[in-house]
Amino acid sequence: MLVAVVTAVTSCGGKKDENSKSSSAPREKKEKYKDIYKGDYDKSKTFIVISKKDLLLTVYAPVKDDTVPVAQFPVCLSLNKGQKQKEGDMRTPESEPGEPFIIDAIKPAGDWTHDFGDGRGAILAYGKWFLRLKTPGHHGIGIHGSTNNDESVPGRASEGCIRLHDPDIITLKEQYARVGMPVIIKQEDQGLKSFEKKRFPLDND
Repeated sequence: MLVAVVTAVTSCGGKKDENSKSSSAPREKKEKYKDIYKGDYDKSKTFIVISKKDLLLTVYAPVKDDTVPVAQFPVCLSLNKGQKQKEGDMRTPESEPGEPFIIDAIKPAGDWTHDFGDGRGAILAYGKWFLRLKTPGHHGIGIHGSTNNDESVPGRASEGCIRLHDPDIITLKEQYARVGMPVIIKQEDQGLKSFEKKRFPLDND
């Protein structure tokens, strides 16, 4: 289903309140985007890994015989935990092993609005870009900004999409994302993958 409309039709929409205040504790200092790797790499071979456990989106790139983290962003994921089963269940889908999701479209979303059902009415909600994911069995899932819900990042408050801070969705789109880019979304308590353990050896599964 195409989402190129002013009032966005995505799985992040719906009648339920997505306000982060009801689902995540306040943080004294917001986590920020990190530019990790300064060397050269082939941007056509980069991919994304999203950790539900750590509330992080990491861009990876193969470099020689290694796989290195290039950049990292804090994210807000679905209010409810677990694998997505149906539309409206407030869950972020998890990719199957060896079958990553794909960014199949990048849409300008600066004028998209949504009514969260919390009394604010139809408000801007998606940031400048919506990176639509091809998620077999589900539609309307994407990576986007957090306009008017910035305090929800990082946290658990969306209806299924992946929210970034508004400046971060611009950085992700302009510096890293591309149509066709693989996106791995881990299971809730899944730890580091084999290629990640080389870089983050102190984190346990």
